[in-house]
Amino acid sequence: MSMETISLHPSSIRWPYKTIWFSVFTLFLLENIKQISSASDYLIGLGSYDITGPAADVNMMGYASLEQIASGVHFRLRARAFIVAEPKGNRVVFVNLDACMASQIVTIKLLERLKARYGNLYTEQNVAISGIHTHAGPGGYLQYVVYIVTSLGFVRQSFEVIVDGIEKSIIQAHENLRPGSIFVNKGEILDAGVNRSPSAYLNNPAAERSKYKYDVDKEMTLIKFVDDGWGPIGSFNWFATHGTSMSRTNSLISGDNKGAAARFMEDWFEHKGFDSLYFNESGTDRIPRRVSSIVMNPNGHRNELTKLAASFQSSKGQPVTKLLTVAKRVRNSLRNTEKPQFVSAFCQSNCGDVSPNVLGAFCTDTGLPCDFNHSTCNGKNELCYGRGPGYPDEFESTRIIGERQVRKAVELFQKATEKLKGKIRHKHAYIDFSNLKVSLSQVEGDNKVVNTCPAALGFAFAAGTTDGPGAFDFKQGDDKGNAFWRLVRNVLTTPTQEQINCQHPKPILLDTGEMKEPYDWAPSVLPVQIFQIGQLVILSVPGEFTTMAGRRLRDAVKTVLTSGVSKERNVHIVIAGLTNTYSQYVTTFEEYQVQRYEGASTLYGPHTLEAYIQEFKKLAAAVITDEVVEPGPPPPDLLEKQISLLPPVVVDATSPGVNFGDVKTDLPPNSTFKRGQMVSVTFWSACPRNDLMTEGTFALVEILQNQKTWIPAYDDDDFCLRFRWSRPERLSPQSFATIEWRIPQSAVAGVYRITHFGASKALLGSISHFTGSSSAFVVA
Repeated sequence: MSMETISLHPSSIRWPYKTIWFSVFTLFLLENIKQISSASDYLIGLGSYDITGPAADVNMMGYASLEQIASGVHFRLRARAFIVAEPKGNRVVFVNLDACMASQIVTIKLLERLKARYGNLYTEQNVAISGIHTHAGPGGYLQYVVYIVTSLGFVRQSFEVIVDGIEKSIIQAHENLRPGSIFVNKGEILDAGVNRSPSAYLNNPAAERSKYKYDVDKEMTLIKFVDDGWGPIGSFNWFATHGTSMSRTNSLISGDNKGAAARFMEDWFEHKGFDSLYFNESGTDRIPRRVSSIVMNPNGHRNELTKLAASFQSSKGQPVTKLLTVAKRVRNSLRNTEKPQFVSAFCQSNCGDVSPNVLGAFCTDTGLPCDFNHSTCNGKNELCYGRGPGYPDEFESTRIIGERQVRKAVELFQKATEKLKGKIRHKHAYIDFSNLKVSLSQVEGDNKVVNTCPAALGFAFAAGTTDGPGAFDFKQGDDKGNAFWRLVRNVLTTPTQEQINCQHPKPILLDTGEMKEPYDWAPSVLPVQIFQIGQLVILSVPGEFTTMAGRRLRDAVKTVLTSGVSKERNVHIVIAGLTNTYSQYVTTFEEYQVQRYEGASTLYGPHTLEAYIQEFKKLAAAVITDEVVEPGPPPPDLLEKQISLLPPVVVDATSPGVNFGDVKTDLPPNSTFKRGQMVSVTFWSACPRNDLMTEGTFALVEILQNQKTWIPAYDDDDFCLRFRWSRPERLSPQSFATIEWRIPQSAVAGVYRITHFGASKALLGSISHFTGSSSAFVVA
């Protein structure tokens, strides 16, 4: 009997027919389940969490400038994670941080938390934590002395928010694991990075340089995650350019160009899906907004809107709960809780000599190009600065470099068709780089054995770069040093002759590897790690490789891997820079001889790169054979030895008769603004260190709907909104919050107001949350 003759109404089906129908239905269901499971090689899950950190009083990590102290938020920082797992096999976790770099102590404590929660499911073997290298995030979260001197030691608040955020992003990714597919695509970005040390690059062999069209890597590699049920749920990409679009004079927390790119792409996907590209070079006005899709344009003309706005005066500061700052976040209030949030990460690669300041380096006094070999102006490095594409506006430069990466990422995302297939493998080892024997192949056919050295920084390290020049009479390309600074150095420690010979031709300014008081100044044990997801291979390196150093490492690993797989198989190898811990730079042997900033910051001597290549080739061979790798000596846990000189917040105060959250400087009555203009309001506030507002917001722009309801429109995770915090005097208990909104061209016409959230500390230590709003104004 054919199925068409069977009535599907339960009351009309006799039991024999029911049995037949049930059997057929079961077979149909099982076949579909089989097809669904076979369509996906992996389980995939993504997660994202706020790691913004203290927005006041804390030195920023990256430029090592004592004057660069956080005082507000440009936009928030996040940890973004993906997990890829075989249904009954291996899995890997990759976390991308909107932070300057990974930290050994953060990695150690994060792994302890994961072990307590998941047992041995996630360990140092299969977890990678990478930083985007923004120079505008709070410092003090690394454990070695040389990296926390300018932050007045260890900053517990910076450390804890990063560990918490990484853990929560991984928990989200773990709980989101579902069958899905991963696609890979690659393409070139020609205008997002230039070589800031071209004289060092030119010291590489001409025959080697002739193999490459550019003196920096222009290629972006992107992976696209597609859930079997939900469709596209995210993307991660790797592209080399420094996070230095924001200068060392900036004091607002910012993810710089890569953090901005991540937000732009996440907003693009949520607003536009993946049907069309929506970016151009004209400004932030083209970044898609969510508000226009949820708030109807108010009826009425400008005069009617002005009259309506006049009825909403600034509100007095009032107490609130912290939950309100979370509920008011735009992305939280609009999120579909049933669907995984789209997560897009812009990861760092071999960016060591790559600057986003693509217009070149110029002298601030003459406007002429800086000296080619030393990046000086009349012999001084302090006047030589790189210029971004938005010069002189660093916010504009950040936006432009971010959007250039987004445009390529969206294109690769839309056109990605190569599916990752095959095993998931991972290998990891700890290596003591302070005294590692390295075997070098010679032209004659014999091998020469050399040694790496204990860590040391050269004189050119203090010269800084064209992205952030140093001070005094230091200059890049100094392979001699001078007697005065040697005397200063010897007050701390005098390097041995053996160390001097080992580091040659680097003149040693700081012998950090042999400085142990009050605890280690620099790392000696470093992690090396390989992930393989089908055709994709991720090399996790704990430093900043220069362009040619990265090329040599990739080529060496590819040679090993392709010897163990079929020649038809396309292997995509990416370098994930600044991962798991931080050990500064890695140059080629030839670049090291020139002793520009990158060479002077290559800690373990001229053969550092060869040491990495040797150890990664071992890992790659173990990936092919699936042999066990010796774990090596574990790095130290120095958390209990940390010293912090950053004073706590004692008390917040206002003038008599003033509440926290009161408006100090309001907008003029009947204010009307045009798109592109800046709106600014100042509130009586309190120190942002009292509460980091994690997953909440300090600043909010709201739009009036139906003449009575205020709807969140922009918060401090938006590029166009800036939260600036200040004290009238250095030690004053009083403080102010100035919120600036550059109105995007895509802003909906209507009535708006600006709202500030904060938390104040009483003398006895209790924390109270508050809010206040400006008078309403019109955007016409």
